[in-house]
Amino acid sequence: MSLSDNRNGERDAASAAPPEFFNFTRDVIGRWARERPHATALWWVDASGRESERQYTWHDLADEATLTASFFHALGLRRGDRVLVVLPRVPEWWLAVLGLIELGAVPIPGTTLLTEKDLAYRIGAAEVRGIVADQEIARRVPQDFAGVRVAACSTESTPPGWHNLAEAAVRGRLDFDAGPPTRADDDGILYFTSGTTGPPKMVLHTQASCALGHRVTGALWLDLKPDDVHWNLADNGWAKAAWSSLFGPWHQGACLFVWDTRGKFDPAATLRTLAAYPITTWCAPPTALRLIVREDLGAYVFPNLRHCVSAGEPLNPEVIELWRAATGLTIHDGYGQTETVVLVANFPASGKPIRPGAMGWPTPGYDVRVLDAHLRECPPGQTGEVAVRVQPQRPVGIFKEYWKNPQENAARFQGDWYLTGDVALRDADGWFWFVGRGDDVIKSSGYRIGPFEVESALIEHPAVLEAAVVGRPDAERGALVVAFVVLRRGHAGSPALAAELQAHCKQVTAPYKYPREIVFVEALPKTISGKIRRVELREQAAKRV
Repeated sequence: MSLSDNRNGERDAASAAPPEFFNFTRDVIGRWARERPHATALWWVDASGRESERQYTWHDLADEATLTASFFHALGLRRGDRVLVVLPRVPEWWLAVLGLIELGAVPIPGTTLLTEKDLAYRIGAAEVRGIVADQEIARRVPQDFAGVRVAACSTESTPPGWHNLAEAAVRGRLDFDAGPPTRADDDGILYFTSGTTGPPKMVLHTQASCALGHRVTGALWLDLKPDDVHWNLADNGWAKAAWSSLFGPWHQGACLFVWDTRGKFDPAATLRTLAAYPITTWCAPPTALRLIVREDLGAYVFPNLRHCVSAGEPLNPEVIELWRAATGLTIHDGYGQTETVVLVANFPASGKPIRPGAMGWPTPGYDVRVLDAHLRECPPGQTGEVAVRVQPQRPVGIFKEYWKNPQENAARFQGDWYLTGDVALRDADGWFWFVGRGDDVIKSSGYRIGPFEVESALIEHPAVLEAAVVGRPDAERGALVVAFVVLRRGHAGSPALAAELQAHCKQVTAPYKYPREIVFVEALPKTISGKIRRVELREQAAKRV
């Protein structure tokens, strides 16, 4: 099928009204269980050595989902109940989420890095009725939580007061009927944002807006087909898992490969795994790729790999080029949010050569523009806010609302548009280029400076491992560009190196963008999802005046 055919089909799917009823587990997993019952759907490998691997066919997934839905129902969970699911990359995460969706309950994925305080906040804010967790997370759940507690661990280590998910195999029923089909506009999944600029917000999706919407993500950006084996490095607790570890791949009938590793990210082990297994498509966040390209890429061969993507934040052009030079494959950047499916991307079948550093082109079926403060489209080359048209026809893949947050809803939905809060520009050829989060753009001496371009320039220097750029107030210029820099092993911060980095930036970017101050640090403050906390860095920069 050509991209034009794909574009027409996915445009129609994205812009048309969703069906009256939709349930991802029943309609998508159930479809593949009928059409390809013995094909592998989930391939889990235990990197820790506790087990070797487990494989689930489509038939297995459909049965396990029904047993799990029945088990949850027997414990008292009902349609519409919100259930926190906090597990590492174990098969039970997928079984729990699919079971909850089939039941009509609302899963709330959470990362295993959540503290007791984080869990308490989410339980209260989302009015959580149940929790699915492993033994380690169970210890952090507040003692006064009165909802249903389900542990996914060995039966011998089930915490007191908890049910064990393994009981679903015995207590669940394959003839379980969850009742009338869920409506497409029923609540489907709830995510907490990563909180880069403030407290996490609750992003509520319908059954259709996330699950059905990610059909375009799987078909056009991930470029998946039923014979593909797809690996996504993202943590299950974040919306990127919905993109590349759940809805996107399984819409296409592809096999999802899961490498269950815990602890600090190991780029060399990741490359060994990519070479050892028949992985055809791969999704890695920029934070991982920046470390991966520092390895000896020439020592690895990836005989099955055909397509690579990245999302979460912009990917530096240098990283794209290093990977292409070593593998012959170009990383296809994609842009979207917890609130959306993929909105802008470098689509592999578009026929357009990738411009390293560019976000790409809008997803078929989504009217994406760059708007000024008056909701007028910006001319080419002028920065503005990325916006998606939601009136008169709302695309399927746009979330329902910020739950219990009318102020944020009013700020983001204005006129005919959903305003993303991200700043970008569109060049004369139609390519989108990311500038930064609206709060992160630096206004200095009449210029609008995006931190991403300056950070990309710094990372190109061989001494720099990571960099984050913010502005600090300045009476003369309005703001000064300040760079916080983490150096690679073997390099030490000094005035001479700071001057060298400044000179390097002047050569790579427009001279007015260079950082007036360089601050060498051991590490950058980050959210539990790994995103840089620039709000914290701005506070540190202000104190340096």
